[in-house]
Amino acid sequence: MILFRLVRESLQFAIQAIVVNKLRTLLTLLGITIGIFSVISVLTAFDSLENSIKTNINSLGTRVIYIQKWPFGEVGEKYPWWQYWQRPQPTVFEMERLKRNSNTIEYAAFTFDVFRTVKYKSNNVESTDVLAVTQDFNQLRTFNFTEGRYFTFLESNGGQALAILGYDIYKNLFGDEPAVGKTIRISNFKAQVIGVLARNGDASFGGPNDDQVIVPVSFALKFAQTRSRGTNTTIMLEPYANINVAEMKDEVTGLMRSIRNLKPGQDNDFAINQVDILFDSLNKIFGVISIVGWIVGGFSLLVGGFGIANIMFVSVKERTSQIGIQKSLGAKNSFILQQFLFESIFLSILGGILGLIIVFLLSLLVKYGFHFDVILNIKNIGIGIGISVIIGILAGYLPAYSASRLNPIDAIRSSI
Repeated sequence: MILFRLVRESLQFAIQAIVVNKLRTLLTLLGITIGIFSVISVLTAFDSLENSIKTNINSLGTRVIYIQKWPFGEVGEKYPWWQYWQRPQPTVFEMERLKRNSNTIEYAAFTFDVFRTVKYKSNNVESTDVLAVTQDFNQLRTFNFTEGRYFTFLESNGGQALAILGYDIYKNLFGDEPAVGKTIRISNFKAQVIGVLARNGDASFGGPNDDQVIVPVSFALKFAQTRSRGTNTTIMLEPYANINVAEMKDEVTGLMRSIRNLKPGQDNDFAINQVDILFDSLNKIFGVISIVGWIVGGFSLLVGGFGIANIMFVSVKERTSQIGIQKSLGAKNSFILQQFLFESIFLSILGGILGLIIVFLLSLLVKYGFHFDVILNIKNIGIGIGISVIIGILAGYLPAYSASRLNPIDAIRSSI
């Protein structure tokens, strides 16, 4: 009962401080609000991006490796960028030889993309990402169609002019009318639409995504050159279910060196990448962002903490005679200290809740305005409330301690 009374009275005093000194309290809580907003928004963004990236990586398949000209991550001093630039691009011929000579590869696909204008009647989309793929690409990626289908083996290898549209490209060209069976132009070459993909969002690490048009490689070679400096090609490989990725990677390395006639001791002129290699680089980036968020939030929390301490010192001064009366009636020092400490914590929590509300509203705006799933989870809410409590304790301890040490007789006299 004593604890309940203590909390109730502290809450009443905190509300009174807000009502009596609206502007002063508002400016003080603003520091806590901005601080909690900065910290929790960074943590929320971090968790949301991490979740999105992991979802994309899982959709790509962690068992897929990529043979490319450039390695994932940073180019180090051991191998300057201009030496990577001189490397040859992977080719369809190399993909076919790898598949034919390998004992570990189940699926192999060759891909590259170029940017071309796509037209349908009077509608056109400039600089559209046209992704050229070979047949097994659908075994290495998940396709969800709203209408239509994927290429058949004969269509992929026969050079037929066919296209699958990403959701946004479909909307820009056709609106709501059916697209399958219609003819579009890609760089002035006619192509028949055989499928439309469901909305997929911003698919990182190579799609397919909503802004792409997917065509067979054999057709894309009519309007694009894979040997062009501006075109980056990729060979995608996945092992049999009973083969681990490391075993396939070792075999593929030897096969590629043999295909390219590299001598013993000569450096590889190709990169074998895996999506999990990106985690190290991404963790470094997120780590820097997190530190910046904590620094910005820390300054705001520091200002807010000093503001709450100032409010509490003023509150102690205004209620000095009341403290004296409480002590003369038998209130212990610990009761007075806890009373003011709870009041400080309530004020700080209020600022923290306002910061969390702003983060929540912004997360809804991003989610429904930009179609990006933002996660404000219980852990981050708990961190926000926890930081608010800590700031309240640190900011309110000295004022509360000074109030608890007042002499009751001197305190009562102060009002005379």
